[in-house]
Amino acid sequence: MSLPYELVQTLQNAEPADAWSAIFQHAWEICTQPVESGKADAEITRRDRALGDLDHYLATTGWDLWQDYERSVSLTSETLAAWWAAWSDSKAATGRAVLILDGLSLRECPWLIHGAKRRGYTIHTARPTGAELPADTTPFAKSLGFAQRSSLGNNLAGASHRLAGARTECTDIAWEDCAALVGSEPAWVFWHHWPDCQLHAHDEPGRGLVSLTAEAVEHLNGDTFWKLVGRLAEGRRLVITSDHGYAASGLFPDSDKDQTEYLKSIYKSGRWASTDRSMGPWAPPIDLQLTTRHGVSLFVNGRRKWRSTGGYPTLTHGGLTALEVIVPFIELTKEAP
Repeated sequence: MSLPYELVQTLQNAEPADAWSAIFQHAWEICTQPVESGKADAEITRRDRALGDLDHYLATTGWDLWQDYERSVSLTSETLAAWWAAWSDSKAATGRAVLILDGLSLRECPWLIHGAKRRGYTIHTARPTGAELPADTTPFAKSLGFAQRSSLGNNLAGASHRLAGARTECTDIAWEDCAALVGSEPAWVFWHHWPDCQLHAHDEPGRGLVSLTAEAVEHLNGDTFWKLVGRLAEGRRLVITSDHGYAASGLFPDSDKDQTEYLKSIYKSGRWASTDRSMGPWAPPIDLQLTTRHGVSLFVNGRRKWRSTGGYPTLTHGGLTALEVIVPFIELTKEAP
């Protein structure tokens, strides 16, 4: 699947903000269409491969767009903080809640969006937003004023974060047990470790995305997950979002010998490294040095993997591909019965 002509024209001629808007919209349109029952694994793999052309463009002709990423996209953390502040300032009667699903990507959107509609929810906003760079858990937590993800556990986040007044929780327990933790407080932030906590459980070479997709179908179509959503949405306007997405790196091509030795020396089996050393000598670049609001780091540029001790992960995150950095931001409510 090649990139649409109109998108190529935009990427080549538009200002960075407009180019990134077109990139986000292209990925959103591909990933959010309904998935036919019984064909999820093949369809999600097809969509992932379809975005490979976009990632190839960003890694070659358009790699300089990454320098403008933070200035050009609606970052999830900033969007969420602004949404929360608007509610706090208005003193609205309806409460607010946030469900952060750690590592949730655009791939899982169909079961959230269309599942919510089937279950009687009103969707007020459904759009893509951008992860922090690095696309990892702690940078997102810090951008919201939390020291780290675990700070939210058992309502120990304190009062200095940007989601002021919220009761907070962070856990990886079963959905129905999570629902039992949600009380009647008007403001909630609930950070669940799934699906990130399961990425390394799907390590069969070439099949990580297939097996994780099967797990996502089971979870996001299940009544227990929607019990938690319903509990958070009870008397509250709820946002479901994520700190970052993930790469189906098991589908990526292997780098050549020289690149493999370089990438392995810098990144081990990861996708980014906190370092101010220069990027590699290749053109187009196989990695990029970016100065972000979280410091200077090196990032793997595009869809590439390499042979490493223990095997390169089949699912990972932190690098520069569309599905690692673009995440859903879904705002919904449900009327009381």
